[in-house]
Amino acid sequence: MTVSSLVQLRLVWCCWTLPRWQMNGHKRPLAVWTSATVQWTLKQKKLAELYRIPMSRPSILSGTSLLGKRALSTTSSSPKEVMLTSEQYGVKRLPFSHVSDSDIAFFEHLIPGRVITDPDELRLFNVDWLQSVRGCSKMLLRPRTAAEISEILRYCNKRKLAVNPQGGNTGLVGGSVPVFDEIIISTALMNQVISFNSVSGILVCQAGCILENLNQYLEELDFIMPLDLGAKGSCHIGGNVATNAGGLRLLRYGSLRGTVLGLEVVLADGSILNCLASLRKDNTGYDLKQLFIGSEGTLGIITAVSILCPRKPKSVNLVFLGCQSFSQVLGTFTTCKGMLGEILSAYEFMDDKCMKLVENHLKLSNPVTGNPFYILIETSGSNTVHDEEKLNNFLEHVMASGLVTDGTVATEDKKIKMLWSLRERITEALTHDGCVYKYDLSLPVERLYDLVIDTRARLGKTAKNVVGYGHLDGNLHLNITAESYSHSLLDAIEPFVYEWTAQYNGSISAEHGLGFKKKHYIQYSKPQEAVLLMQQVKAMLDPKGILNPYKTLPASS
Repeated sequence: MTVSSLVQLRLVWCCWTLPRWQMNGHKRPLAVWTSATVQWTLKQKKLAELYRIPMSRPSILSGTSLLGKRALSTTSSSPKEVMLTSEQYGVKRLPFSHVSDSDIAFFEHLIPGRVITDPDELRLFNVDWLQSVRGCSKMLLRPRTAAEISEILRYCNKRKLAVNPQGGNTGLVGGSVPVFDEIIISTALMNQVISFNSVSGILVCQAGCILENLNQYLEELDFIMPLDLGAKGSCHIGGNVATNAGGLRLLRYGSLRGTVLGLEVVLADGSILNCLASLRKDNTGYDLKQLFIGSEGTLGIITAVSILCPRKPKSVNLVFLGCQSFSQVLGTFTTCKGMLGEILSAYEFMDDKCMKLVENHLKLSNPVTGNPFYILIETSGSNTVHDEEKLNNFLEHVMASGLVTDGTVATEDKKIKMLWSLRERITEALTHDGCVYKYDLSLPVERLYDLVIDTRARLGKTAKNVVGYGHLDGNLHLNITAESYSHSLLDAIEPFVYEWTAQYNGSISAEHGLGFKKKHYIQYSKPQEAVLLMQQVKAMLDPKGILNPYKTLPASS
């Protein structure tokens, strides 16, 4: 039996383990593979059972809920006691007005029954998902329409009341929660699909729609969202756009700067900017929507989105492979792009420390153990036979060449989700490991893991774990854990990580944004002239500075 026929035979079984084509540097003879094939035939069901990874995938709540259930669950049912951001970072409150009884009365009249002032209820909204920063907002508003947000901002601008826009509160840089007592404006009730065109694939929806809900809605119509994130069960599309989230499908469908066609945005003075175009081509004047994509709620509150959605693929395969070095991860990526081409939809890498955290803290099973690096490759296309043939050829090549040592493949939806959980839940596993210092960086792909190695060497035993994972579009997620927060450890990490990144012309924020935690380091990625221009745009659109203050940009001198 030929090697390719062996791979083809195993593909039939939805979730299989690749043979170890090289053992101790020597290729096993074909006769052994013929024998192994017979053993596989006899033990198919047992092996299939063996590699069913145990994982309970949380269900999502309806978009009408106040808090969507996270795909990444919190470490406890209620937030731990988190130090106030203002105290932890020594921030001084800007001269905004304080919320008065008359302010509360105004909002109660404007949106009756949708004003929250109870401290216990507000606690969840004042703390970020990582439980690393905490504000002390005394009021949360839940508008349903852009008109209501317009009235809210018009009043707040007149009274100089600072506001904090909030979607699913899944941000990782402190941008989604107040620093002081800013009024939280939640988009959770703005969860309606406005329209969908099945010919063009253009979806128009309110900003509070949960990403996973949108994807489920589209799948019934044979389409999908161009964006996929681990936090899809909670994050809102408006927040995704406001942070220019990248995610797992960027390799195939590009960034939100390309797929978002139009936005409706409410400005600081209450003006509604309706650029909710459903056109793929519109070259009339400046492309104003790009100002608000990635602006993190500092220039306006996004209330509706028009986005181009691709057709749902008819054939999806997921491959989980083990590599002995990062150079093999890169070599496999190069081969993957050449051999899989148009059906390649995702390529993710993780180091072994990530996998150990997922196994130890979340009790998930790694079907391919004993490797320093792991990669997830997803293919999606319209022809199952065509896709499997290309995938077979690719797997045969990378195994025979020694780029990959072991692996498993899933073609059934349930098993695909199980394998994806090993990557998507790394962030959750890290929160169980102690205090997490998170860095989201763009670097030349050949340098991606060098930063992890250098950081590990620099910190030594002062850090509990230093792990690296990410997307082979040049995006590294560097995470450092410790038993508890330490200023001395933070001083050892920063600005070292940012200086290292700048040395190789990288970006200190690939997809998470700057938020509160990284705004003072923007100069490592942008020249002073660019920062000054950004500050001028902010001053023009929000002269009183009420929109998400203390975030994204350093204060003007």
